[in-house]
Amino acid sequence: MKSLVRSLFFTFFAAATLASCKKEFLETAPTTQVGSSAALSTVDNARAALNGIHRSLYIGYANQGEFGYGSVMINNEVLGEDYVFAGQSNGWFLGMYRWIDHRNSNSGDNSFPYRFFYRVIANANVLINGVDGIAGGVQADKQNIKAQALAYRGWSYFNLVQLYGIRFDRGGANANPGVPLLLESSTEGKPRSTVGEVYAQVNKDLDEAEALLTATRADKSNFNLNVVRGLQARVALTQQDWVRAASKAAAARTGFNLMSAAQQLDGFSNWDNPEWMWGSRVIDDQTTFFQAYLAYISFNFNSTNIRTNPKRINNVLYNTMAAADVRRPLWRPTPTAQNVVTPPGGNTATFMNQKFRAKDFGNSTGDIPYMRVAEMWLIEAEARARNGEESLAKDAFTTFMQNRVPGYTRSTATGAAFIDEIMNSRRVELWGEGFRFLDLKRLNLPLNRNGANHNQALAVMMTVPAGSPDWQWAIPQSEINANKLVTQNP
Repeated sequence: MKSLVRSLFFTFFAAATLASCKKEFLETAPTTQVGSSAALSTVDNARAALNGIHRSLYIGYANQGEFGYGSVMINNEVLGEDYVFAGQSNGWFLGMYRWIDHRNSNSGDNSFPYRFFYRVIANANVLINGVDGIAGGVQADKQNIKAQALAYRGWSYFNLVQLYGIRFDRGGANANPGVPLLLESSTEGKPRSTVGEVYAQVNKDLDEAEALLTATRADKSNFNLNVVRGLQARVALTQQDWVRAASKAAAARTGFNLMSAAQQLDGFSNWDNPEWMWGSRVIDDQTTFFQAYLAYISFNFNSTNIRTNPKRINNVLYNTMAAADVRRPLWRPTPTAQNVVTPPGGNTATFMNQKFRAKDFGNSTGDIPYMRVAEMWLIEAEARARNGEESLAKDAFTTFMQNRVPGYTRSTATGAAFIDEIMNSRRVELWGEGFRFLDLKRLNLPLNRNGANHNQALAVMMTVPAGSPDWQWAIPQSEINANKLVTQNP
C-alpha cells in the first residue's frame, strides 16, 4: 500500500522546472519516470536538482506558516521555555506554543515537518541511487552531488526521529518505533523502523557523505566536510556519544572563526558573517513576504505577528549573562525608542528580541542560519564535560566565552554547576535558531516555564514532565490513512 505523503511529495524533476530561477524548483507532483530521468540525464541536471533541494529549505509551501526548515526551527523554539510570546497576535504558532498542535495528528502544523523532510528524502534518493549511472561528466562532480544528497537524507531522518520518535537512550535498546526508512525512489508504504535503526541509518549516510565530499563548495547553502562533521557532532551529542561529539565538533569548526562583538549586532541574517558554516541565502526577488522565517522571528518586518507579538527571551535566562557579555544587547529588558527597532506601530515588550533583522520593514528576506561555529565550541565543551574531561571542556568553553565576554576568566565551577554554565550559554547563544525543544528532549528534561516571564493565560502549558508522551509528535493522520503499516504514537 502506498504512503500518501511520499506519493504527493515526491519531486517531479522536469527540465524546465530545474532551469527556473523564480518558481519553486521542487514541484509537488506524483512520481514519474520522466521526472527522475530528466534529473539524471546529465550531471548539470543532477546539480540543478540538488540546488532545488537547497532552495526547498526556505521556500513557501501550502500555508502561511509553512516556509521550509525555518518553520521547523520556530516550532522547536516555541515548544521550549526560552522563547516567550508577548501577545496572541494573529495566532500563528500559538497552538504549538501551547503544546497542542504537535500532538494533533490532523493539524497542518503537525504534518508539515513530516511532509517537508520526506520530500527532501525523496529527492535525495533520486540522486543517491542514480547519479553514479549518469553517462559522462566529471566523476568528482557526481561524487560531490551524491555526498550532499546523502547528507540531506541523514539530516532529514535525524530531524524526523527526534520529533516523531522517542528520545534516544544510549543505555537502552532503542527499540521503540521511530519513522519509516525509505531509501529508494518508491511510494510504497513501509512500517516505522525502530529509533535505533533510524539513528544507524543517519550515521551511515553522514559517514558516507564525509568519505565522498571534497573540501570545496559553491557557497554556504551547500554541504562541505565542515558541515557534515557538524551534523555528525549533533547526532553524537543526541546519542550521548560524548567522545565522538567532541571530536567531530572540533573538526567541524576548523577554518572558521568566531564573530566580533560588532558582528553580534549585524542582525543574524547575513551569511558573510565568519561564524556561519551553513545557511540559506534569500535574495530579494525570492521573497515570500509573510511566508518566511524572518516574518515571524525578526524584530523589524512589518507583519501583524511582529507588530503585536514581539518575541522575548526568558528573563531568568537573560540574567545568567555577565554584565560584560556582548550578547546582552540582542534583547532589551527595558525597551525605549532609542534602544529598540520595531516595525511602524509595533508594540514593545520587556526582554524583547533585537537579534534577527529582516531586510527592511516591507521585505522579509535575509539569510537563514542553520549552523554556526559557536555551536561547535559549545558541543565540544558540553560533551567533554559530560564525559568527565572537565579540564579539556574548560579549555573549549573558555576560548568561546572570552569571545563573548571580554575579560572572561576560566570557570571555577565543577561538575553539574559547570555543565549548567555551558548549557545556559548554549541557550543564550542559539536562541531562536531551532534547538531548545530538541535539547530538552535529548537530555530527558522537563519543560518548566514557571518563574519566568511567560504569561500563563497565553502559554497555557507551563510544565511537561520529562518522558511524557507529549514529547513525541503525533504521526500525521493523513500518513496513517494512506499507509496502514504505520502505527500512531501513544
